[in-house]
Amino acid sequence: MVAYLSKIFGLRRLDLAEDVVQDTLLKALETWPDHGIPENPSAWLMRVARNRAIDVLRRDDQLRYFTPELVEFLQPRENPRDPATDFEKEIQDDQLRMMFSCCHPDLSTDAQVTLILKTLCGFSVSEIAYSLLTSQDSIEKRLGRARKVLRDSGTLVEIDKASDVSERLEAVYQAIYLLFNEGYHGSEQTVREDLCFEAIRLALLLSEHPEGNKPKTNALIALLCFQAARLESRIGDDGGLIQLDAQDRSKWNHELIAKGFDFLRRSSAGNEVSDYHLQAAIASLHCAAPTYEQTDWPKILDLYNTLYQLKPSPIVALNRAVAVAMAEGIPRGLALIDDLARRRDLDGYHLLHAARADLLRRLGSREEAAREYKRAIRLVGNDSERRFLERRLREVQS
Repeated sequence: MVAYLSKIFGLRRLDLAEDVVQDTLLKALETWPDHGIPENPSAWLMRVARNRAIDVLRRDDQLRYFTPELVEFLQPRENPRDPATDFEKEIQDDQLRMMFSCCHPDLSTDAQVTLILKTLCGFSVSEIAYSLLTSQDSIEKRLGRARKVLRDSGTLVEIDKASDVSERLEAVYQAIYLLFNEGYHGSEQTVREDLCFEAIRLALLLSEHPEGNKPKTNALIALLCFQAARLESRIGDDGGLIQLDAQDRSKWNHELIAKGFDFLRRSSAGNEVSDYHLQAAIASLHCAAPTYEQTDWPKILDLYNTLYQLKPSPIVALNRAVAVAMAEGIPRGLALIDDLARRRDLDGYHLLHAARADLLRRLGSREEAAREYKRAIRLVGNDSERRFLERRLREVQS
C-alpha cells in the first residue's frame, strides 16, 4: 500500500503515504471487530486507502494544484469480479519499483537496506537494529538522513533502465535476505512464516523482471526455499526452539526443497559465484542429508572456507567455526570461537555465546557451558530461543 501510494504522492511525500496507510489500518481495527473481516481484506484495505488518498488530495490545495489528474486516476474502475483486480498487477509493479526507489544513489548501501526494511517490509526500528547488528539510535539517524535525501530529490527509479537496476540490485538482495532472516530467526519471535514467505514472494517478483532474472537472484531464491522448508520442524510443542540435530525431518517441506534444487540449478548459469550461491549450496547439503549424522560436514566446511574468503564477516566466521567443530573436532571449532570472542565483534550477539556453550556442553565442560548459556539468555530477544537456552542451562546444571 505504501509502495502504491508513493507513486501517487511522490517520494517527497513518503510520510504522507505512510500516514494514509496508518489511518487505513486503524479504520480496519475499529471496523472489523464489529462488522467482521471482509471477504477480501486486501481489496477492502486498498479501497479505503484510495478513498482516504482522494480526501487528502481534495483537501490539500498544493497537492491538487501540482497533480490535478490524481483524483481521477484514483477513482475505482469498473470490474464486476473483484474491486482489487485492477490494482493487483500495479501493486506488484509498485513494490518492485519501490525497492529500487529506496536505493537512491546518494544513499549508502546500509541506508538503502534500512529504508527498504522500514518502508517496504514494515520493520520496526528495533528489528532493523537487530538485523544489521547496530544500535536503534544509529538506525533512527540513518532513516532520518535517507528520508531527507528522498524529500530533496523525490526521484523514482524506472525499472526499465537496466543500468539503474543493476547498480541497485545488491541492496535489494540484502533487504530480501534480511526480511527472511527476521522471519526465520528474528529479534522477537523465532519463527514468523509470514515474513519468510513474503521474502520469497518479493524474490520471485524480482526474478520475473528481465533485469532481475539473474543467477544471483535464483541463488537467493534457492537459499530461501531450502531454509523455509525446515520452518515447521523448528519449534517444539512447548514453544521452544528445536536445533537442526533434533528436528523431525519428516516434517520438512519436500516440495520447497525440490524448488530449492531447481533454482540452484538455474543459478549455475554464467560464471558468477556469489555468497548466495555458497549459502544455498550449504543449505542444500543440510536438506539432502537423510539424518543429521549423515551430513557432509567436510563439504560444508569447504563451502564455508570459500564463503569466508568471499565475505569475511564475523557471522560467517562464527558459522564456519561450528562447521570446523563438526568436521575436524570440537576443540578446533571451540578455539576459533574463542578467538572471535576475544575480538569482541560479536560480544552482544547471543548466538556466539550459545554456540560456545553448546560446544563446551559436548566436551563435558558443564560449569563453563552454564556461564555461556547465562550470557546468551541475557542477550536473547525472543521467547522460543530463551526457552531452549534455559532448558540447556538446566541440563548442564543438573
